[in-house]
Amino acid sequence: MIKENNPVNRLLSLDVLRGFDMFWLIGGGALIIQLSNVTHAGWLDVLAVQMRHVPWEGFRFWDLIFPLFMFISGVAAPFAVQSKKNKNLSNQKLIFKALRRMILLIILGFLYNGLFRTGFENARYASVLGQIGIAYFLTFLIFVYAQSSKVRIFFIFGILTFVAVLQLFVPVPGAGAGVFTPEGCINGYIDRMLLPGRLAYGPKGMVPSGGIYDALGILCIISATGITLMGTIAGSLLQNLKFSEYKKTLLLAITGFGMIILALIISPFYPVIKNCWTSSYNLLAGGVSFILMALFYLIIDVWKFRKWTFVFVVIGMNSLFIYLVTSIVPAGGIVDRFLGFLISISGDFGTVLKVLGVLSFHWLLVYFLYRWKVFIGV
Repeated sequence: MIKENNPVNRLLSLDVLRGFDMFWLIGGGALIIQLSNVTHAGWLDVLAVQMRHVPWEGFRFWDLIFPLFMFISGVAAPFAVQSKKNKNLSNQKLIFKALRRMILLIILGFLYNGLFRTGFENARYASVLGQIGIAYFLTFLIFVYAQSSKVRIFFIFGILTFVAVLQLFVPVPGAGAGVFTPEGCINGYIDRMLLPGRLAYGPKGMVPSGGIYDALGILCIISATGITLMGTIAGSLLQNLKFSEYKKTLLLAITGFGMIILALIISPFYPVIKNCWTSSYNLLAGGVSFILMALFYLIIDVWKFRKWTFVFVVIGMNSLFIYLVTSIVPAGGIVDRFLGFLISISGDFGTVLKVLGVLSFHWLLVYFLYRWKVFIGV
């Protein structure tokens, strides 16, 4: 774990977008859902649906949270490499740092999943942090030795094509080829063969005793490397001094819309499924991520509208820390200790007050670190 006291050369819109992404995870999404449950307002009901994963095929806002974070980590890669090369670090040292980061994230993922609580025999080894670590390491490896955007686009095309060929044309015993069900998708077949421990998902979602595939499994990690690499394309574009700020914004937006259109064109025969991380899902999530990056960059770094950003900056600067805290620290119990009476007399709005308390608790934690200029990462 590394503490940085003076982060430099940061793109403010990138920190804000990262914080915006994490905001929903630390309580923003739950707040929308509880407000919808209490008020039954039509517009809140629409938003509340978007704060839940689609059951299987399709795409909602909540299905964007994880790939957007991976895209953002890819955007940061060119800036991180440039910063370290300014300190005369060799490629070998850069790769070693990325390798160490991957190992630490995999270990933290084990801890997040409760490895030492449940034991090794029936543990879930796949994790969000592990997927981020592995995909980022592969992306970093490609970026360091292939800084040409054209070469990286070739790698992205190769990854998406490789995953698509496996999912569409390689038969699964007992199911056949191109079967996009929890039982028949090749992701689960590969996970059952190669992934140790407990697989977390079954036909109807997560199961505690062991499933038939894992939404963070082996093929998902390979596919997710594609969207992380997409982020490096956006990062290199934002870093390019030859283009004006408006041209960068336009190129990001055009790329995003193009990817969304392509995803929608192929989705009738190659469905958008997050739990299998299909290439169509990768294209759709990547396209939306490009557009969000363009929008945040335009508003924050070009137009300089920044007064509203502080709430998200505080979260974005310590995103790994707050992600771990949401699992380890019993925020609900802490809120009950201080607001329990108010919650009990608030009727239906008691649930809203509790969620708001949890969200505030998480934000105040990262605000405390921000005030002391402590930024925790790996």
